[in-house]
Amino acid sequence: MTTPMKDNVSAWPSSKPGFRPDESNVGERRVRLAFVEDDDDYREAVTGELGDHGFAVESFCDGPALLGALAAGAEADIILLDWNLPGMSGIDLLPKLRRNGVSLPVVFLTGRSQPVYEKLAFDRGAVDFVDKTRGVPILVQRLRLIAGSAKKPSEPEFAGNFHRGRLMLKPGVSRAFWDDSDINLTITEFKIVHLLASSVGKYVTYRAVYDCMHYVGFIAGSGENGYRTNVRSCIKRIRNKFRAIDPDFAEIENYQSFGYRWGKE
Repeated sequence: MTTPMKDNVSAWPSSKPGFRPDESNVGERRVRLAFVEDDDDYREAVTGELGDHGFAVESFCDGPALLGALAAGAEADIILLDWNLPGMSGIDLLPKLRRNGVSLPVVFLTGRSQPVYEKLAFDRGAVDFVDKTRGVPILVQRLRLIAGSAKKPSEPEFAGNFHRGRLMLKPGVSRAFWDDSDINLTITEFKIVHLLASSVGKYVTYRAVYDCMHYVGFIAGSGENGYRTNVRSCIKRIRNKFRAIDPDFAEIENYQSFGYRWGKE
């Protein structure tokens, strides 16, 4: 097992001279994880195992330590959060990260496996939710799916602000505005609006919306098409947020059993 990195900023993995990827990733930059876990023994063990699987891991004992590192310029590809953290829980840390402009994908690694916690995590903008009892090998597979999906964007990239009629999107900070009023979308809701508005006039399938919410190939929900319920719930929340500002909002149109589209330029 590799020696885990300590909880400080100076040891943060980077592509600076002297950083050497493991043999399985020669020629590729290792996926960088920011891992927040307050249990010292568990944090050390998981950090070591993830390192053995080729990830570059920097671990933190609480939310303020992570926030301080990011504010100091630390970089990561994925943030891995425990739910139970001292002072500020992981579920409260996530929206604070978004308010600070950190739009990195967040994965919960937690012992709270009940559906109510999983739903809340996704509602707050997490891309995945992994029960600690599943073990590191399962976690590794899901992290690799997320990292691979990030390398293949499912939506266009825009240089600067993006306007679509009364809608303005700021991809750099994942904020959406309607007539200059902030809609207060979560990062997941923003991604969906971004996807629909960038495909104006074209229907986007339920599956494509769901992949945008999580990552390509993610499976959740009951039954083969159970994910559609999750998509409908998320679209309903998005519509309600727009209608709180504009009661006549009707830009998101539904094609029954197929998907949704942004209907106006």
